[in-house]
Amino acid sequence: MGLLRGVARTAVVAGTATAVSNRVSRRQAGRWASQEDEQAAQQQAYADQAAYQQQQAYQQQLAQQQAYQQQAAPQAPAGGGMDAKLAQLKTLADLKAQGVLSDAEFEQQKAAILAG
Repeated sequence: MGLLRGVARTAVVAGTATAVSNRVSRRQAGRWASQEDEQAAQQQAYADQAAYQQQQAYQQQLAQQQAYQQQAAPQAPAGGGMDAKLAQLKTLADLKAQGVLSDAEFEQQKAAILAG
């Protein structure tokens, strides 16, 4: 009888320990999942903010380019001589060096000046 009682007690203790261990594991997994969700949300917020800032920078560059195009047109003399074209090309090169114009935009504007 004593041996059976000892085996039964061991089984109850082992079962209780297993149940407690499983409960702790589930709780911990839930906490980790919520932390991962919070981190993912923060990363998404940072990505959204970076995309917004890039969009704003692009719009500023576009506005600067449009302002340049509006200013460059009246500066050209009516004769359209080589000096005027060189001055426009120099201005374009300055804008490209400042980062206002991309390589493609620079090439497009340069072709327009040389063709005109």
